[in-house]
Amino acid sequence: MAFTQVEPTGINTSATVSLQSATVGVLTATTGFVGNLTGNSTGTHTGGVVGDVTAPTSVTVGQSFIRNNSIGLGVTTAAGRNAGINTATGTLIYNSTTNSIEYYTGTSWGTLKAFDATGGTITIVSGRKIHTFTGSGTFVVNVGSNTVDYLVVAGGGGGGSCGNPAFYETGGGGGAGGFRTGSLPISPGPYTVTVGGGGAGGPGSPSSAPTANGSPGQDSVFSTIISTGGGGGGGGYAPSPTGQGGGYPGGSGGGGRGQAGAAGAGNTPPVSPPQGNPGGTGLTANTPDSGAGGGGGAGGAGSNAPAPTTGGNGGPGLASAISGTSVTYAGGGGGSGGSVGSGGPGGGGNAVRGATGTPGTTNTGGGGGGNNSPATAFPGGTGGSGIVIIAYPI
Repeated sequence: MAFTQVEPTGINTSATVSLQSATVGVLTATTGFVGNLTGNSTGTHTGGVVGDVTAPTSVTVGQSFIRNNSIGLGVTTAAGRNAGINTATGTLIYNSTTNSIEYYTGTSWGTLKAFDATGGTITIVSGRKIHTFTGSGTFVVNVGSNTVDYLVVAGGGGGGSCGNPAFYETGGGGGAGGFRTGSLPISPGPYTVTVGGGGAGGPGSPSSAPTANGSPGQDSVFSTIISTGGGGGGGGYAPSPTGQGGGYPGGSGGGGRGQAGAAGAGNTPPVSPPQGNPGGTGLTANTPDSGAGGGGGAGGAGSNAPAPTTGGNGGPGLASAISGTSVTYAGGGGGSGGSVGSGGPGGGGNAVRGATGTPGTTNTGGGGGGNNSPATAFPGGTGGSGIVIIAYPI
């Protein structure tokens, strides 16, 4: 059965309707259908719709839809997106590979972001954006507020030195830089990031009096989070500001020199949870090979010298997977002696007899190893620089 289509502008004699049943029909228009259509249109539609679509329950095309309270985007993977041909500028998709809404600029794809920040070296791992600072810089929040995870590790303290081969005092291990991790709410604006350098090893010459202690590491800072540099290891030759070659306090404390050097205190100034641990004490041996204490680490105290001529090991660090891979940071430096102590896991340097102490590993906050120079004065090991990492879901 054929019908004549009556339109506001006249009669369209080219449009005919063939009814297949009382409720379902096929509309064929050789020049296109013009006019009002009231009700639901079900089936396959070829061609575009020009004009208004008023108050439908929904319009669905494949995975995309328009409803009166929501819009559904088409879903594709990154590979499917890249395989698109003649993609129109302004196209929106949901990328199931990156779990993000993306738009096409005409030359490349961008991401719609409720929160966006820049700064450091940026990587994306398992749906998280990671900003890694191995040197000082600026973390800038461009859009939105968020709660971010952080790791702030300060520079490690330098290892102590013998100072004068004619004396018995050997160098203690440098303390690890303070290790702090947690979450912090932030809002738009710039945030200065400071990555602390490692402290210098104690000088290996009596001309460097009054002390051959290692120097403390430098603080690392992100927003309100401050991690304190590691304490320098105790050194020989002359009384140090800590009293007879005791280790300096810090995020983790430096180990005391041989000849009964006191341990440097850790978690200084105090924060909760603690950012580090104390160093170990040295033993009196009345010999050039007297045992010095190991530097403290984020995960444990430095070892006391276990025997009169044996240096203590550096305290262990702590592991963090904020970078997407588990890495151990902030190990203490080993204390020197006739038998030298090892650096703690997490970048702590080994103590050395007859040469410069081993430095702490770069960007771990490890303490430098102590030095024992029974014949020639050498310096203690330099502390390892710190690191700041900021991460959040994208």
